[in-house]
Amino acid sequence: MEPVEIDAGEYRLRQFHAADRPALIEAFADDDHQRYVLNYCLIDFSDADAYIARRAGEWTRGERCSWAVAVASDDRLQGEVALKDLDLRAGTAEAALWVHPAERRRGVAVIALTAALRFGTDTLGLHEITYLYHEGNVASATVAQRCGFQFVNSVMSSDRRKLLRCLRVTE
Repeated sequence: MEPVEIDAGEYRLRQFHAADRPALIEAFADDDHQRYVLNYCLIDFSDADAYIARRAGEWTRGERCSWAVAVASDDRLQGEVALKDLDLRAGTAEAALWVHPAERRRGVAVIALTAALRFGTDTLGLHEITYLYHEGNVASATVAQRCGFQFVNSVMSSDRRKLLRCLRVTE
């Protein structure tokens, strides 16, 4: 699958590139980020390059549509939004996102996720998208609610913490 850019008004959803490396390293060094975004450790440019390459490969293999969220006017990285665990035959995926610590609480997550969800339903034909977040993550709970997700149940994460599972269904 070829990557697609999305115009989300004041933000642009695009592929990651080398200029994003410093912001990626900053974001992944943040304590809150490390608490909620597991399985990644970006310490230097080499790690950031591997992360960028991984995301590009996931697009190519049709496993994940992942976008760097950037300010449209200056291309400054704000975070990442994704539709992962894609199953185009079944019409399902899981939404995921993170926001750079310096850019939180500005509405970027809702704008970016709304744009990604629209792509998922309108372009990919997805009709069921899940969103998981750690219990107590108030920001993620707010994003889920504002993007039309409904609580379904709770599950345990790989690190034995409670995740709240939400679902957004379209016909």
